[in-house]
Amino acid sequence: MGFFNRRSTPVDANTATATGIPHEKPGIFSRRRHDAAPAASGTPAWNSRPTFGQWVKATALDIVTMAVMGAIGLGVYMADPAPSRSFPVSFQDGEIIYPEFAYPLRNEIVPIWAAALMASLIPIAVFLICQIRVRSFWDVNNATIGLLYALITAAVFQVFIKWLIGGLRPHFLTVCQPDIPTTGLQHGNGFRQIMYDRSICTGDRKKINDSLESMPSGHTTAAFAGFVFLYLYLNAKLKVFANYHPAMWKLIAIYAPILGACLIGGALTIDEFHNWYDILAGAVIGTLMAFSAYRMVYASVWDFRFNHIPLLRHTPFIYGAGPSTLDGFHDATFTRKAGWGTHDGSAWAGAPFDAADGPRGTMGQAAGVHGARNGHGTNGGIVGNGGRHSIERRPVNGSRYGEHMV
Repeated sequence: MGFFNRRSTPVDANTATATGIPHEKPGIFSRRRHDAAPAASGTPAWNSRPTFGQWVKATALDIVTMAVMGAIGLGVYMADPAPSRSFPVSFQDGEIIYPEFAYPLRNEIVPIWAAALMASLIPIAVFLICQIRVRSFWDVNNATIGLLYALITAAVFQVFIKWLIGGLRPHFLTVCQPDIPTTGLQHGNGFRQIMYDRSICTGDRKKINDSLESMPSGHTTAAFAGFVFLYLYLNAKLKVFANYHPAMWKLIAIYAPILGACLIGGALTIDEFHNWYDILAGAVIGTLMAFSAYRMVYASVWDFRFNHIPLLRHTPFIYGAGPSTLDGFHDATFTRKAGWGTHDGSAWAGAPFDAADGPRGTMGQAAGVHGARNGHGTNGGIVGNGGRHSIERRPVNGSRYGEHMV
């Protein structure tokens, strides 16, 4: 081998996220062993349960932040609406100007407490069911913490908008029970004095306050925050949008939570608790918070190579070309099709979004070490052809010309 073709031996980086292959994966409730043997590349696997003290140390700030934000959100929710809106009631001949705000007050089909419980407990139940195969403490931890990120942040976001902006509910006039004087001085304002404020309302004060805070919908915000997060989680675990042709039931499974969120939001147009634009605003807020929260706790949202990998506090995840078996979470998926969940079933480069196609950092180096140790050498690793990046496509559970190629 010529002088200019020589490669130095890659150096292991102990700060990388589990860049080696674990010998045996512990169960979700197994204790972490500090004296465990290092993985193949010399770096211990991180997919094991920490001690309670370690978990508290890593999560304490989040718990305090959630408590503070929850208290702030509750305080704003209980406060009177900040603006004093003007609204029309009727013309002088008695014609109702805005009949869309004159619907009768009905019972909610899905109460807010039920929407919040479903948006939190159903995803958590799915997280636990998935542990039948995933068996990862950090997966349950990150999924649950991320779900709470989405729900709490979305709730605080929407209550501030309700408080400062708000809007009229479809049943506002029924709750307000306006008493417009027909004699004496006119109390209206605006053009032809047909606009009034809440001072003409004679109904229950709490119901009036609530009917002035229609936008955005809290039900829809909670539903989309929780169920969109679940949608992203199921997509990552089932690898629906990945490197193989999945079964149709997986497509149905990931969109079932979205259907649930749409049904909760749509029910608010039947019981006349919200206008359509309130529901749309809540859906946008909840979806935004779900995407943001998921990306905070998992390595990617859409990149199928990494979107099932929980991110850790104490060490960064290193992106790059190579099999995701090198991260310590190679089997943190529910599906086992196309080799997912096995050491050799991970995708090699080429996916869009978060991660680049070329190898970077210790994960790419470890992939080269892994390839060399499996007899591939330089040409079978990640670098070759005069120093250019090249990835060998290898068969999974079959011949090179089989269907499952990664």
